[in-house]
Amino acid sequence: MTEETALSERELQLLVLDVNGEQHEVITEPRRTLVDVLRHELRLTGTHVGCEHGICGACTVLVDDRPVRACLMFAAQAEGARIRTVESLSDGTELGDLQRAFSEHHGLQCGFCSPGFLMLAEGFLAERPEATKDEIREVVAANLCRCTGYQTIVEAIDGCATARRGACANLCDSKEK
Repeated sequence: MTEETALSERELQLLVLDVNGEQHEVITEPRRTLVDVLRHELRLTGTHVGCEHGICGACTVLVDDRPVRACLMFAAQAEGARIRTVESLSDGTELGDLQRAFSEHHGLQCGFCSPGFLMLAEGFLAERPEATKDEIREVVAANLCRCTGYQTIVEAIDGCATARRGACANLCDSKEK
């Protein structure tokens, strides 16, 4: 059997993935991971491949608003779900509030782990907008960073959460008047 024959005999499937609010059709092998499809098929390279064992968190994306290790999920498992990558945090011209907070609080060093931390934080803050620094510290311990020592990441997430709560309070106050 030639290599070309082996490739043509592989089982392929058509997937329709909702990524960052857009529908994408992808023809891929059933065993292909979500991180590989995002990076190689859809060219969304903000999601990084680190350990490929679910340990480091560099590949974290949101699936139906919950943080997921994209290296541990088959792309086929994500069909029918809403997938958000780090690219969804910005409008393409300006950084999102969480990205700005990471920059302002020096939560970025080499940047390799940053997309995973950003998506972990985005999912966590959506679920726990009133999170304390201790709760944030516990959550970020799930991802690995060799550069920052985590304190600046905790400060960035807490700063963003505080700003979001303030904006929400101001909006609620203006509606009551």
